[in-house]
Amino acid sequence: MQRRRRPEPHTFEENIAAEKAKLEAEAAKLKPGPQLDRLLKKIGQLDTAAHINEWLTSPGLQPPQAVRNLAK
Repeated sequence: MQRRRRPEPHTFEENIAAEKAKLEAEAAKLKPGPQLDRLLKKIGQLDTAAHINEWLTSPGLQPPQAVRNLAK
């Protein structure tokens, strides 16, 4: 039996963007209140995750330098 594949995003960035878009569409339908606040908080967390991932995968990020023993 062959598995059906859904046309869903596969990369981390695509997953974050898809989830954010879904939550933004849900948030647009809600009135102000605790449920909207939770969605907006989750959207902010997804933005933070995307920025952190962008930073971590940037080509300018350098590995830490080896610490030299300065005490002689």
